[in-house]
Amino acid sequence: MAKKVVATLQKGGGKEHTKVIKMVKSEKSGSYTFKEEIVLNDKVKEWFTKG
Repeated sequence: MAKKVVATLQKGGGKEHTKVIKMVKSEKSGSYTFKEEIVLNDKVKEWFTKG
């Protein structure tokens, strides 16, 4: 099933998107969490710089 999804993204506008993952440290507990999102290739740097 995953292969079908990947093939669908490559046909359409999927190549214009990137999955980004940022590690964020919690101020309360000191542990790390991960934020994941799919953004346009042009907006990747903006996504990492925003809080």
